[in-house]
Amino acid sequence: MRAFTAILARDLRLALRQGGDAAAVVLFFVLAASLFPFGVGPEPNLLARIASGVIWVTALLSVMLGLDRLFLADHEDGSLEAMLASPLSAVALVVAKCLAQWLLCGLPLILAAPVLALFLQLPVEGLPILLAALALGTPTLVLMGAIGAALVLGARRGGILLALLVLPLTVPVLIFGVAAVDAAIAGLPARPHLLVLGALLLATLAAAPFAAAAALRQSVE
Repeated sequence: MRAFTAILARDLRLALRQGGDAAAVVLFFVLAASLFPFGVGPEPNLLARIASGVIWVTALLSVMLGLDRLFLADHEDGSLEAMLASPLSAVALVVAKCLAQWLLCGLPLILAAPVLALFLQLPVEGLPILLAALALGTPTLVLMGAIGAALVLGARRGGILLALLVLPLTVPVLIFGVAAVDAAIAGLPARPHLLVLGALLLATLAAAPFAAAAALRQSVE
């Protein structure tokens, strides 16, 4: 547990010291979502109808932005090999790095989402469900991305390969995330959609760290 905490604290400290990646992810999220009213028009009913989809798609793309560097810096300076040789299991290493990535990129997106929801005229009854869905969906996206980041580690054009590998896997998260918000706005139960998002998170948490750990071991051999 001490090694897990040390890696988590190290990643958070390095990211906060550099300061650029997390801020860039949030800035991209806000800017990309803010462009839609200029493209489709400022009509409030239209914006309200597409708001949940816009926020979810831009959140997905924002999470994908930093994932290609999840293991890259440690791989390039040799510290990844040292961490894999340490008593901490590779699975716990992956979970620690994914948790740090979510705290730096996923959590800020959730905090910024209410501002965008108001800007895009999302009805207020959909806002709590949007936040709950993002809280369940964004860690799932990070865990899915960790598999791709480990598989393309050291590859040329790794960011493009990562997107090609991971984006198809994220479709269920996108579908149920938007459906939960739309159901709440329509006065229908959003709980079934949130339960599916929770199940996706648990399934990904059970499988993704093992898959990513296996890929990391292959990359350093």
